[in-house]
Amino acid sequence: MTIAGRFAHALAAVDDPHLAGAEQLPVRLAWACVGMLPVDGAGLSLRDAGRHRVPLGAAPDEAVLAERLQFTVGTGPCAWAESTREPVFAVEDDLLRRWPVFGGLLHRETPYRAVVALPLDLGFSGSAAIDFFFRRSADVPALDVFEALAVGELVGSALSEAAVWSTWPADRGPDWLHGPTPRARGAVWESVDKVAAELALAPATALALLRARAYVLGVPVDEVAADLLAGRLRAGDLGA
Repeated sequence: MTIAGRFAHALAAVDDPHLAGAEQLPVRLAWACVGMLPVDGAGLSLRDAGRHRVPLGAAPDEAVLAERLQFTVGTGPCAWAESTREPVFAVEDDLLRRWPVFGGLLHRETPYRAVVALPLDLGFSGSAAIDFFFRRSADVPALDVFEALAVGELVGSALSEAAVWSTWPADRGPDWLHGPTPRARGAVWESVDKVAAELALAPATALALLRARAYVLGVPVDEVAADLLAGRLRAGDLGA
């Protein structure tokens, strides 16, 4: 069976009814990657025209957390692949050398010890990438690079085709931009605007304050943003 045929079979095997909607397509694609490739997790994300990092979906839950940790730190393999448009192969030693804070958090908070990140072509403004996560660094050489790149192209094509064959307002984007994972990250950008307005700061500085608070507390920045919007945390507390 061809790579495309195997991927289609893996995607069809994702039959969780909670993932049936169009907005859950990225999560289904992530599960298909895990089902077909010798990887332990997969996650898709993009950096939109406004330079906002938007996670589209990941599988399993540990991969969701891995993306949140990378966003909290502000750098890592996926961000590198998005910005350079080049693949990244990082075993545990590489992660700790190139991205020591992210590598340390990944080791402490998840079972993953290696990451392969590939750029994706979605045909949209901005850039996208897919992360493959491994529990053992020794498993990375077993990943067929040609097959992984082909799967990345199939993932990008699936998202692009879903956008082309659906109707959506230009200011909203396709349905797969509005699943639970992208919506949760939207709360972070809302909290950035709130902190920037209340403290008269540039958005980048407001985001840095949120990230610093998250790092001190040992939680993803998404949780700090949720506390801020729920009123459990005040913007003025971030400077304390």
